[in-house]
Amino acid sequence: MTPFFLSQILVAIAIGFDLMSFQFKDRQKIVTCLFFAGTLISSHFILLEQWTAASLMVIATIRYLVSVFSTSSKLKYLFCTASVISTAVTYSGLVSVVSCFASIFQTVAAFNNDDRRLREFMIVGTALWLLHNYLIGSPTAVIMEILFIGSNLVGYYRHYFRKTAAV
Repeated sequence: MTPFFLSQILVAIAIGFDLMSFQFKDRQKIVTCLFFAGTLISSHFILLEQWTAASLMVIATIRYLVSVFSTSSKLKYLFCTASVISTAVTYSGLVSVVSCFASIFQTVAAFNNDDRRLREFMIVGTALWLLHNYLIGSPTAVIMEILFIGSNLVGYYRHYFRKTAAV
């Protein structure tokens, strides 16, 4: 089995955790699912030798685990700083910059107390990861990000728009 094929299998499994994540209303359940997905996605990037994305996803995985227990803005700034430093150390062009911005938006999301704002920042970060994954040629990761945005939007609709439409 080639590293590319194995990387696509890992992302396919991560899709399940991503799709589950935004069907929860509780932010702790959301970020716990994202922790498990992040572990698989970082392994995917390692197999593709995308070192900036891999390091950012390792940071993201730790960030999701930490944000289950805390939404401290100090931690948010710590993880944003770690993302910028990691990007500088592993820089490989435009894809590094795109993944860094994606990571920063998702860091702001993970440390947001309001699950509505969490979802909104995640949409922006996910759109940037979608662009990144397209640029590096990972088709299953592109599908994953499209499904992740879709799942987020369905959850957003279920928890916010459907309730106001019923009133």
